[in-house]
Amino acid sequence: MFIKIIFTIIFLMIMVGVGIYSRKQANSVDGFVLGGRSVGGWLTAFAFGTSYFSAVVFVGYAGQFGWKYGLSSAWIGIGNAVIGSLLAWLLLGRRTKLMTQHIESRTMPDFFGTRFHDQRLRVVASIIAFVFLIPYTAGVYSGISRLFELGFDIPYEYCVVIMSILTAVYVIIGGYKATAMNDFIQGIIMLFGIVAVIIAVLNAQGGLTTAVDKLAALPADGATEPGSGMFATLFGPDPMGLLGVVVLTSLGTMGLPQMVGKFYSITDEAAIKRGTVISTIFAFIVAGGCYFLGGFGRLYDPVIGANGKIAFDSIVPAMLVTLPDVLIALVVLLVLSASMSTLASLVLTSSSTMTLDLIYRDKKSLPGEVEEGSIDDVVAEKIERRKVVVMRVLIMFFIAISLLIALNPPTFIAQLMGISWGALAGAFLAPFMLGLYWRGVTRASVWACFIWGVGLTVINMLAGNPINPINCGAIAMVGGFPIVFIVSLVTKKLPESTVSRIFKCYE
Repeated sequence: MFIKIIFTIIFLMIMVGVGIYSRKQANSVDGFVLGGRSVGGWLTAFAFGTSYFSAVVFVGYAGQFGWKYGLSSAWIGIGNAVIGSLLAWLLLGRRTKLMTQHIESRTMPDFFGTRFHDQRLRVVASIIAFVFLIPYTAGVYSGISRLFELGFDIPYEYCVVIMSILTAVYVIIGGYKATAMNDFIQGIIMLFGIVAVIIAVLNAQGGLTTAVDKLAALPADGATEPGSGMFATLFGPDPMGLLGVVVLTSLGTMGLPQMVGKFYSITDEAAIKRGTVISTIFAFIVAGGCYFLGGFGRLYDPVIGANGKIAFDSIVPAMLVTLPDVLIALVVLLVLSASMSTLASLVLTSSSTMTLDLIYRDKKSLPGEVEEGSIDDVVAEKIERRKVVVMRVLIMFFIAISLLIALNPPTFIAQLMGISWGALAGAFLAPFMLGLYWRGVTRASVWACFIWGVGLTVINMLAGNPINPINCGAIAMVGGFPIVFIVSLVTKKLPESTVSRIFKCYE
């Protein structure tokens, strides 16, 4: 216990110290939200990866899908690396950086309002982002707290409160630059931690070959005879269900405000190239390792909840409880690192969206247009500082709401994430990606996709989830592309002069 406490205290002191160190760069809106658009490739790559993978993955998804699909769940990690990281950087990195800087966009809702010349889109997108980032944040709280219960024997309620306070401190003090620097430190811990934990768990089972043989000898669900081998096969017992999870967790990153926002702040195109490689390798190790580890969950006795069903969120903690104290301390730091980085990204995204796109919604002009009613520099600086103060207040507000949900979570971590990612990426992914590439995307098609993504997710939830939230989220994301394309073909186009000014950044 002494080792675990010392490790954790040192870790938390470093996080707060980085926040204090970065505070001077967090006095303006661009500095607080985007790090002055001067964050390098290494920091951005680690910020992207650590925001991507949190306790939701390590505890919730690795446990639930490792139990359900066995070793084939490793495909989820591979999909996260190839689609969620490599493809995301290749498709979005350069174009997002250039266009958002050209139109002076600071948030994803701001992009929709300026790119499609409709500030109502900006308002609605900011509301969607604020509402549906909350369940994801609650899921992250829940995941880290399960591990704290395991490592320190501290009640769940105390864990989530402590976690929320510490995250708020360094984000409020240092803004995005502090978050990115801490993400780098946390990412290093995640890389070493996941490798060490996998080695320890496999050694406890007699090595890789023995562990795989034990898994192959287990009966399939509902069967009584051992030796089905389904949980040690290439595609597992349910390939289509596995595909839905791959789509949701991989494609979704390209439509999430907190992920896409990383490309706004990167310094230049050379940094984007470096970041692409670093982020992909990071995802292969962390995500691939998490799901590979979770695939051995059936070799441990499951925890049965009060409802008589398997408590999926307790599977990974049950695997780790027999590890040496030093490794448990490393696991706690691993999940703490993953979760605090994700929480920091979520609360910063939500507060900046509410402040810049709802409370202080500026009248924006496109490059080349004449601005009306400009204000002097002194007044502008005062307004900028006021916006930063409001964002800091909203960070506390957002954390408080998420904390209330986390203290009484409505469902498993995986379902919380499915609802959040399904609505957000279902609404934003297609119009954002196509809006970077295709001049013909119309306002009406963006509205249609917003209604599609949020409507499908909410209706499915209110109906008692007749479609699994994971599969529903995947359907919402993929379905957005034909909706935007078809509606754009039959609705009124934006003026060619407007579109030309926007796309001039690629010339």
